[in-house]
Amino acid sequence: MFYLVLAFLTSLSFTSLLVFSDHLHMSVSGDHDLEGVQKFHYYPVPRIGGCAIFISLFSVLLLGLYRGTDWFGQLAILLAASLPAFLAGLLEDFTKQVSGFFRLLATMIAAIPAYYFLDAGIVRLDLPYLDLLIKIPFISLCFTMLAVAGVANAFNIIDGFNGLASVVAIVIFSGLAYVSFLVGDWFLVVSNVGMIGACLGFLIWNYPRGLIFLGDGGAYFIGFMVAELSILLIVRHPTVSIWFPLMLCMYPVFETLFTMYRRAFVKGTQLSLPDRIHLHTLIYRRVVRLPLNKDILQYKVQRNALTAPYLWVLSSFAAIPAVVFWNNSFILFIFVIVFSVSYVFIYKMIVNFKVPSWLVIKK
Repeated sequence: MFYLVLAFLTSLSFTSLLVFSDHLHMSVSGDHDLEGVQKFHYYPVPRIGGCAIFISLFSVLLLGLYRGTDWFGQLAILLAASLPAFLAGLLEDFTKQVSGFFRLLATMIAAIPAYYFLDAGIVRLDLPYLDLLIKIPFISLCFTMLAVAGVANAFNIIDGFNGLASVVAIVIFSGLAYVSFLVGDWFLVVSNVGMIGACLGFLIWNYPRGLIFLGDGGAYFIGFMVAELSILLIVRHPTVSIWFPLMLCMYPVFETLFTMYRRAFVKGTQLSLPDRIHLHTLIYRRVVRLPLNKDILQYKVQRNALTAPYLWVLSSFAAIPAVVFWNNSFILFIFVIVFSVSYVFIYKMIVNFKVPSWLVIKK
């Protein structure tokens, strides 16, 4: 609990500093693009909230050093390994010139030191025959790099509305912390609790008004930590099903896979080409139908804030069965299928304008 409070207060303080000093750094840190297809804010906003998340976990590391904990070295390696992913995203936040391919490559590279120094490699899939293949070190390393980059990119994709990515991350880190506690892994408990506190401190300034954004640095750092802490949990504790972290992260992961399918096979466009038909975007446009009022700014901020809770609920529908059946691969596999089908059903329902009236916000 102490590490949670420390991370929360550090994140809250540093985020407050960034918000109140925005006039000093807004020219380089601000998101001034208000017309992009994936832009739903209505005035320039600093997009370097990821700095507060990173510094908060670093404060947990420093306290671990001061107290002489046995997990200090492991967390130090993990934070050092995250730097390529975090800095590549942060560089994009400042310059707006870093390609998506470069950020993905940096995240893949970040997975390498964690693989070798923390044994954070995927070596089992709980699937016949494929387990034999994934045990080959080179294949395991490549698959791990792709998985880590994929999860990091997934958080970048869902980071579209105030509070969306940070609350989904809190839900996932909470599930990881709970199971880590059950198996008695204090390093993983502290790391996850630290990330929960960091996200909570940031959330106060991000939701509902959106006074600061995670940015690519924050989204990639959070996604990297989700991926690595998930891998470490299943590697260090064979009783934890490989399907547990997948189910826990099912919303951002399936959103990414469905987006790739939609762009490549339905629309026939480039995978990296942004669009306005993500699930969260459709909810904003077709479910949250607030009537326009005289205060345009207030209207737009409220509409943005009312979008994220729909996805918080959807993410919870994945997290609850994941936590309950964390050691049962068969049941988790069934829930993965159920969630996938449900997601597609919900998406088609919104596309076809068949949303139940009780789900629509009109006032």
